[in-house]
Amino acid sequence: MGKIIVIEGSDGSGKQTQSRLLYEYYRAAGRPARMVTYPNYGSDSSALVKMYLAGGFGSSPDAVNAYVTSAFYAVDRFASYLREWKEFYESGDDHIVICDRYVTSNMLHQASKLRTREEKEAFLDWEYDFEYVKGGLPVPDRVFFLDVKPEISLQLMKDRENKITHGAQKDIHETDPDFLQRSYANSILLVEKYGWTVIDCCGEKGLKSIDEISAGIRAHLTDI
Repeated sequence: MGKIIVIEGSDGSGKQTQSRLLYEYYRAAGRPARMVTYPNYGSDSSALVKMYLAGGFGSSPDAVNAYVTSAFYAVDRFASYLREWKEFYESGDDHIVICDRYVTSNMLHQASKLRTREEKEAFLDWEYDFEYVKGGLPVPDRVFFLDVKPEISLQLMKDRENKITHGAQKDIHETDPDFLQRSYANSILLVEKYGWTVIDCCGEKGLKSIDEISAGIRAHLTDI
C-alpha cells in the first residue's frame, strides 16, 4: 500500500494551495503522487453535498444532523476511492496520495454540530467505523491541520468564489461564522484524539506566507 497525507483545516485556511504544493514537491522528487480533493464536485457522487451546501435542506448547517450529513460526504469519497485512486494507492508502497480534505473533514465539521464531549466522542467513533472499517477507506498516515484563526479565515473567504457555482454567493458553511468557530474549537479534540500534526499558519504580523507554511509541512515528512 502507498501513503496517504491529508491536509485539513477550517474553510479558507489554504488547504487546496498547500495540497497542490505538496503534490508538486513529491512529483519533483520523482515520487509517484496523486492529489485528490473532497468534495469531488466534478462527480455525480457529490450531488447531495451540493444540495446541502446550497441550502437545499435548510439555510443552516444544523438543519441536517451530523450523521446524515456525514453520509452525504462519505458516499462521494467511496465513489472517488473506488473509481479514481484505489488502484494507484495499492500498486506500490512508494506511492503518495495527497488529500485536500478527507474523512477528517466529517470529524472536524460535523462533530461541531454536537454540543457535549460525550456526543462528539460517540459520533467520532461512529464516523471512524463507518468510513474506515465498514466502508474500507484507508486510514491516513499523516493528517496536517492548518491552524488559521476563524477571524482570519472569514477575511480570506470574503472575496473567494463559491467552489460549486463559481459565483459570489457563499455556501451555508461559509456564511455561518458560529459554525466556523465551532469547527475550529472542535479541532482541539481531534488533534488530541488522533494525533494530528498542527501547522501554525499565523505569525505576529498575521498569516504566514504560503512558502513558510509549505516548509512547515515538509519539515514533518521525514518519516514518510
